[in-house]
Amino acid sequence: MRPSEPFISYLRVSTSRQGRSGLGLEAQREAIARFAASEGFEVAQEFVEVETGKGSDALSRRPKLAQALATARKLKCKVVVSKLDRLGRDVHFISGLMAQKVPFVVTELGTDVDPFMLHLWAAIDEKEVKVISKRTKDALAAAKASGKVLGNPSISEARAVAVSSIKANADRHAANVLPIVKAIQKAGATTLREIAEALNVRGVQTARGGQWHATSVKNLLDRSAA
Repeated sequence: MRPSEPFISYLRVSTSRQGRSGLGLEAQREAIARFAASEGFEVAQEFVEVETGKGSDALSRRPKLAQALATARKLKCKVVVSKLDRLGRDVHFISGLMAQKVPFVVTELGTDVDPFMLHLWAAIDEKEVKVISKRTKDALAAAKASGKVLGNPSISEARAVAVSSIKANADRHAANVLPIVKAIQKAGATTLREIAEALNVRGVQTARGGQWHATSVKNLLDRSAA
């Protein structure tokens, strides 16, 4: 049995409140632990950051990430994160990290994703943030222009907005997860259960933040085909 390959684990939350409560950190830690057990990695050292990921100069405001990079270079190993947005949603920032010559592994994308694909995923994330922000501002402006009192919708309006938001989030989530499913299928998974197990190992969650099962994979594929 070959020894486990060491890696540096990097976790990040965006606010001091989340940092104090541990909100989000345990989920990241668990995803990385599952991935490590499945892929034969071992956590050599863990770095936890409480800082925003916004801006192409984010590295200067994230000392723990800088330490993680330095440690990885010293140990000649990879830095592993649970999701790409734990590194950042800015393409220029991700490009800067690639220039550090330290390989990154994103558990939800797997070990066989090359740097080009990380750039592509970062571009998608960055665009998604901008689109959501613009749609929100446009919707608020339209509501205000039509004379609606913002912040005090009727129950029916609130329900309609909630349903629309849930559907939009589910559609975005399906669009993001489908390429991962395709990669899993390409790697040899043929059944819904095998795909679900591979998604869970990679730390990919369902749209509601839960574990994958054969039925939820089928729902995802059906939604994507619709």
